[in-house]
Amino acid sequence: MSLYRLPPLPTIREIIKLYNLKAEKQLSQNFLLDLKLTDKIVRKAGNLNNAYVCEVGPGPGGITRAILNSGAEELLVVEKDTRFIPGLKMLSEASMGKVRIVHGDILTYRMDRAFPSHLQKAWEDDPPNVHIIGNLPFNVSTPLIIKWLEDMANRTGPFTYGRTQMTLTFQREVAERMAAPTGNKQRSRLSIMTQYLCQVKHCFTIPGRAFVPKPEVDVGVVHFTPLVQPKIDQPFKLIEKVVQSVFQLRRKYCYRGISLLFPEEQRTKLTEQILTLANVEPTWRPSELSMKHFQGLCNAYRELCDQDPNLFSYNFREELRQKKLKLQDAQKSEESEML
Repeated sequence: MSLYRLPPLPTIREIIKLYNLKAEKQLSQNFLLDLKLTDKIVRKAGNLNNAYVCEVGPGPGGITRAILNSGAEELLVVEKDTRFIPGLKMLSEASMGKVRIVHGDILTYRMDRAFPSHLQKAWEDDPPNVHIIGNLPFNVSTPLIIKWLEDMANRTGPFTYGRTQMTLTFQREVAERMAAPTGNKQRSRLSIMTQYLCQVKHCFTIPGRAFVPKPEVDVGVVHFTPLVQPKIDQPFKLIEKVVQSVFQLRRKYCYRGISLLFPEEQRTKLTEQILTLANVEPTWRPSELSMKHFQGLCNAYRELCDQDPNLFSYNFREELRQKKLKLQDAQKSEESEML
């Protein structure tokens, strides 16, 4: 284990004061100042000795310090907000250059170029010594995890290195959804999209009062390890479409949401077909469907799309919009005839 420790530095509170940093509400920023908690988050990432770590949105640098003290070989921090850069530069100097600062947006940053190529491992091997850690702003956490799940499915972005592990914070409800088992009331689209690709662990909850300013919700810390073999073997976009449709009407019987995959004139026939092929009871609720049921639905939908290539591009919202436009046109022509 590395004995490396950072030299004495101003505390995070002093850094905030020194650079006059305020958490921006519109950016969903909340600072975590409790060092016991930042250390605990980093410990949940596993053994970081000699690891290469990307920290998302380091802000004033609380988790950054914990990562450096855990013996990481190199730490890449991606920060969008210029106000935090001077404090991070101070950390970079104190760590003798172990911190690499990227001033940019994690949603567009090319993670496949973040680390040396010698770290790459085959997907079937143990995870590489590459980790992603971050106290994510609430407003980017869900789009970011969906983006990374797609990268994971395609083995692109941070997953060009292999089964890169992630330890991230989310609103507690979102964290609970990701880990929710079959039948749980929190079971949702996110549960299926994360669990078909990863082993998901809701590690612990941080009370809102630990953050400055205090958010209205508690925060969940979630650890993701990509699976060697995804539980559904279909393209990400196809799985996403099926899962989204099923949970579109989450309180109704599942056949209602599933039927939205199909154009109106074929809806009844194709809904019956997909349910039969997937061995799913029409009166089950979406939250009662197991991963095996979703696997069956995705495989059956793929079969139907192979028979009719136009099916995948069908969008029920667009069909509704077109119907509405036709109705409006009909009303207008009726009115003009009356005149």
